[in-house]
Amino acid sequence: MLFSPQIPLPLEPRQANGFDDFVTGPNAAVVTAIRQFRAEPALCLFLQGAESSGKTHLLNASCHAARDSGQTAFYAGLRRMPEDAYSTLEGLEGMDLVCVDDIDACAGKAEWEEALFHLYNRLRDNGGKLMLASRDRLSALPLKLPDLRSRLASGLRLRLQSLDEAGKLLVLERHARSVGIDLPDEVGRYLLSHGHRSLATLVRSVERLQLAAFAGKRRITVPLAREVLRG
Repeated sequence: MLFSPQIPLPLEPRQANGFDDFVTGPNAAVVTAIRQFRAEPALCLFLQGAESSGKTHLLNASCHAARDSGQTAFYAGLRRMPEDAYSTLEGLEGMDLVCVDDIDACAGKAEWEEALFHLYNRLRDNGGKLMLASRDRLSALPLKLPDLRSRLASGLRLRLQSLDEAGKLLVLERHARSVGIDLPDEVGRYLLSHGHRSLATLVRSVERLQLAAFAGKRRITVPLAREVLRG
């Protein structure tokens, strides 16, 4: 099971996104492999992708799929955790699935690497599964513990490709619906052509658009989007 809402925010995915909510784009084979991972003999899956490529969404979806099938799952987002919180990874060997996000944020830090190494070994001994996500390729991570690198390299390694404009537009439209607004096609295209290219920044622009529309009791239009981007 996932941590309850009383556990500090960095230990939980921000949204309960599922596989069906994921905009696949060119990543159909990757998503299929992730969905089938819990039935595969491999212990470890290493998912690499650029910022905002969907890594957290897929780890989140894996946790919820495991829970829905009666298994236990744990998610930890390392980028949002204190530097000395490596003890968070202790005592998880009883979980069926452990998802560790942003391991590039702790690569090169001895205590975190030791914690990941021992987590891997304990899950192996108890029949659990480990999924990890990183912005950097495994070969590019500055890991100081050779045994950790070799263990991670022995598992399944997948890479997410970036979405094209149509895929990003679909992400923005779905996110808009999740925050209670409809995003007209012309407004979404305006955000794509005039906003930051980062999908995370574009999503935040949709949230700002929602706040501006509700606060001013205004329709979602290109002029409002222009104001939001200028603001």
